[in-house]
Amino acid sequence: MSRRPAVAALGGGHGLFASLQALQYVTDQITAIVTVADDGGSSGRLREEFDILPPGDLRMALAALCDPSEWGLQWRDALQHRFAGDGPLGGHPLGNLMIASLWDLLGDPVAGLDLVGRLVEARGRVLPMAIEPVRIEAQVRGADPAQPEQISTVTGQVSVATTSGDVLSVGLHPDPPRPCIEALDAVGDADWIVLGPGSWFTSVIPHLLVPDLRDALVHTKARRLLTLNVTMHTGETAGYTAADHLEVLAAHAPELHLDVVLADPSVVTDSGDQLRDAAQSLGATVVFTQVADSDAPGTHDPLRLAAAYRDIFE
Repeated sequence: MSRRPAVAALGGGHGLFASLQALQYVTDQITAIVTVADDGGSSGRLREEFDILPPGDLRMALAALCDPSEWGLQWRDALQHRFAGDGPLGGHPLGNLMIASLWDLLGDPVAGLDLVGRLVEARGRVLPMAIEPVRIEAQVRGADPAQPEQISTVTGQVSVATTSGDVLSVGLHPDPPRPCIEALDAVGDADWIVLGPGSWFTSVIPHLLVPDLRDALVHTKARRLLTLNVTMHTGETAGYTAADHLEVLAAHAPELHLDVVLADPSVVTDSGDQLRDAAQSLGATVVFTQVADSDAPGTHDPLRLAAAYRDIFE
C-alpha cells in the first residue's frame, strides 16, 4: 500500500499487547478495541466497587502504544507500576487508578482514555468494545469433575478462563451491551481488522457478541486478519486444534468473513489441511510463518509478527 494502513486491532490482555507492539512497526494509524469483561484482580475490585469498566486491559493497550521516547517510556512504567502489600492499594497498578479517576472526573470513558493516551503520547487510540462492563457466561461440559457429562453455566471471565471443563459456547450479560460508537466508526474506517491473538473465549470471541460491533465487522470494507495463538491446548481451549479455534469462531459469528488467517507452523499438528479447510469455509487463506518467540515459549516475537503483518498488508 502506498500509505500506511489504518488498522483496528481487537482483543485484550497479553494477546492484544503483542499485536499492538508489532503493529507499531507497520503503521501509525492504530485503534485498539479492547474487551471489558475482566472481573479478576485490580480490575475486578474496581469494577465492583465503582461500577465502572474494568480498566486493566485498557491500561495494557495504552502501555503497548506509548511513544518510545524517554517521556513515553517513563509514563508507561508508571502506568504499569503495581502497588505491593495487602492493604487497600495492594495489587492495584497506578494506571488502573488513574483511568478510574479520570472516568470519575470526566464522566466519559472514551475521553478519559484519550487523555491518558495524550499523557503517554500513544501512537494510536484505545477504545472499549462496549461502554458498560460485561460479564461472560459460558456453557461448560464437566465443570464439576464428578459429573463429566453435565453441562452447566459458568459465569465470569476468571472462572471461564480457569474452568477444568470443556467450554462449549459463551455469551455476554447484559445482552446486548451498549457498544462504543467510536469503536464502530474505527472498524468502518479501517483498511485492516486484526482479530487475536489472545484467550479465545474470553478475549477474542467477546467482540463478536456485541451485536453492533459484530455487524460493523461483517459489513466493513476493511480486510480481516485473524492471528492465531502460538500455543494450542491451553486453559479454556484445552484439547483444541488450530482448526477447532476457527470453527468455534464461526459458530459464534457465522456471517463473519475472514481474508487471512496467520498461523505459526508450530501450531499445526497435521499437514495443515484441516486448518486450510476451516479457513476456506470462512473465506480466508492461511499464511504460515514463524511468529513465535524462540526465547519465550507461548508468546509472539514482536519483530517477527510485525514482519508478517507488513507482508500481509502489502
